[in-house]
Amino acid sequence: MTAPPTPQPPVTVRTFAQRLSATPRGARLARHLALHQLDAWGVPHGSNASDAVAVIVAELAANAVTHGRVPGRDFELRLDLAAGRIGVEVTDTLAERRPPAPGAVHMPDPLGDDGRGLALVAALADRWEVRDRPPGKTVRAEVDLPGGGP
Repeated sequence: MTAPPTPQPPVTVRTFAQRLSATPRGARLARHLALHQLDAWGVPHGSNASDAVAVIVAELAANAVTHGRVPGRDFELRLDLAAGRIGVEVTDTLAERRPPAPGAVHMPDPLGDDGRGLALVAALADRWEVRDRPPGKTVRAEVDLPGGGP
């Protein structure tokens, strides 16, 4: 005799993807699009999760534009919402300049002009990693939603 199957709640994965010009304007637009999409998914603007994702997208997009830019090629922003977390991916097309692994990010010089981007990502993301994606790389970060999300 076997036990009757336990009903499982449906798993819904929401995704958003957009290619953007590898310019400061494209980086700004990535942040605005991410906030708009989160709000549409029920993650309200101004919530802790929304604010964390906004900073993560801003930093990763700025890095893609500044350090991963190949003339004539865009970068890509991907968001996904599933199982109580928000995933953020930013992909650029320059494989030669790879950021440090999550455990190798050092705190920047407090008087320096740069070097804070990945330190902010490490502080705000619950998990993050760098993946090879020919021709380039993807930085993925995840932010857990309190109470499992919307």
